[in-house]
Amino acid sequence: MEAGTQSVLKIGELELRFLVTDKGATVFEFIVPSRARVPAPHYHQEADETLYGLEGILTITVDGRKQELGAGDAIFIPRGSVHHHENLHDGVSRTLAVLTPGSIGRRYFDEIAEVINVPGKPDLAKAKEVMLRHGLVPA
Repeated sequence: MEAGTQSVLKIGELELRFLVTDKGATVFEFIVPSRARVPAPHYHQEADETLYGLEGILTITVDGRKQELGAGDAIFIPRGSVHHHENLHDGVSRTLAVLTPGSIGRRYFDEIAEVINVPGKPDLAKAKEVMLRHGLVPA
């Protein structure tokens, strides 16, 4: 994807606006409504994650330690660290997420959206299979 173009994907209540999808990096804006359902705690086998707060507050738990990410704050999550994101506050949270290398790309998010965006409850076994295939390990 060329710089400057955006591609939007909804996963449940979450919204991802992809800015870069490349083997070197995956960069997207991560928009989380207040108290929205979020992905289960997990870790990445082959990718580091850097988060930069744009608006609101996103609570990040990394290896059991909670941190609040506000506008202008940054957090680095090394591969192998169990982490979880949630918006526990009123108002939307907007965060810039950077995955390096870009081994977890748009294809993963498209596939997990197909599993999550269904009537009723999603098939958690299928979600786990998608995660594992793309190098994310549920904790």
